Amino acid sequence: MYKLLLCVRYLQTRYLAFICIVSVMLGVATLIVVNAVMSGFSTKLKDRLHGVLSDIIIDTDRMDGFDIPDANGKSLTPDQIIQKIKDSPAGPKIAAITPTIEVFAILQFTFRGQMLTKPVRLIGIDPEGRASVGGFSEYLVRQNGSKSPSFELTPEALKQHEHNRGERSKISALEVPNVPMPKALVPDPNAIPEPDIEAMTKDMPKAKLHGVIPGFTLAHFRYRNAEGVVVEEAALKPGDDVTIFTVGGAQGEGMRMRPVWGSFLVTDYLKTEMSEYDQSFVYVPLEQLQQLRTMEGRCTAFQIKLKNYEQDKVAVADALRDIFDPRTGSRVATWEEHQGSLLAAIEVEKSILNLLLFMIVGVAGFSILAIFTMIVSEKYRDIGILKSLGASNHGVMSIFVGYGLLLGTVGCVAGTVLGLWITDNINGIEMFLTKVTGKAVFPRDVYYFKDIPTNIETISVVMVNVGAVGIATLFSLLPAWRAARLHPVRALRFE
Repeated sequence: MYKLLLCVRYLQTRYLAFICIVSVMLGVATLIVVNAVMSGFSTKLKDRLHGVLSDIIIDTDRMDGFDIPDANGKSLTPDQIIQKIKDSPAGPKIAAITPTIEVFAILQFTFRGQMLTKPVRLIGIDPEGRASVGGFSEYLVRQNGSKSPSFELTPEALKQHEHNRGERSKISALEVPNVPMPKALVPDPNAIPEPDIEAMTKDMPKAKLHGVIPGFTLAHFRYRNAEGVVVEEAALKPGDDVTIFTVGGAQGEGMRMRPVWGSFLVTDYLKTEMSEYDQSFVYVPLEQLQQLRTMEGRCTAFQIKLKNYEQDKVAVADALRDIFDPRTGSRVATWEEHQGSLLAAIEVEKSILNLLLFMIVGVAGFSILAIFTMIVSEKYRDIGILKSLGASNHGVMSIFVGYGLLLGTVGCVAGTVLGLWITDNINGIEMFLTKVTGKAVFPRDVYYFKDIPTNIETISVVMVNVGAVGIATLFSLLPAWRAARLHPVRALRFE
């Protein structure tokens, strides 16, 4: 009982020990906040990657798509391949499958009178099928959350398209001599009356009305105005026309790839808040891309959603590899394997940050060592009295080890409370610091997140606390051992 009494007495009277408590508290709070923010970024990134990529991805290196022969040596169509997958051992575990075509392309459009070109990843999809495997409709701006997304043009998009056609006609008339000026056109699309869709599309070539869904960042520009405020301007509006250049699917031995292009109208935007996707992904109808690349009845990838991903991912992937021979350039991978290098880099970064920041707790350990050494020197006489009254070496050592354990525990409790409070209010703190310093602590135009993502993991908080208490206890062992070795007669010789 005297051991606990002395530990509490030292904690209440030795104000120098509060330096140790503050050191442990700051170290624990910093680790909790950093882990929560890193885990938040990691969780949000994984959610975005998983959503965009679906559970299982099957793709091929062949420009003309999969070449899986049937019994007669004829290549199977995507629908036949899907049926073959459903008939395989993996079939009962699969919830949905959709074919896609993915190819690199160049997007060309006009902005402020200038012709702009951007490299993109062109993806041909069936919108309803893509929504069935997840991660599509919830990222659309206009059709957000729609169960049946499509590339159909809205009346507003057709209105913008008619305005653009009128502007081009006016410019063309100005460039040709001896051509009378056309009737005045209303410059503001909002001033044009609601269009008669049937009349507008009656004589319009149907091939020109295929929709396209570009990434949000690809279709917008961000810049700072004269007041320093970040302004977002749409370079591509619904109804604007774009031209997409890509290569045709070379089918057969010795056939060369040839350039192909097509015109599309913007119908919606994809906004995943992942800059890699939002600035490069462009979705078009699968059937139209098949026709454009002369790949009718073919595709380059399949997106698969499982009924139970965690339980069935390995078994399904192994079963699919029996259908898609890797020697033909086909690959079967889970979304985690598909983005393995990126996910591994995040985990390595998180581990390195934890290692570096844990040195703060290590500094607190050395401060405990120094302060305890001073306390042992100051309490030389008191230790001698205790031992002369019958206290054993183990009892004296337990006093100082318990003292170190108590300091570590108090510091961890205070650090946990502080860390959880900062994590819970981190966005408010960030806004306050931005207002005080005049510089954005978390620039949203860089990360494309509305708020700083956080995710508090209980196991992480427990491990930080256990580590901090362990270090505090460990660094108290040497002074405690030194105190236990004191001889009572020598300690009281000059008293």
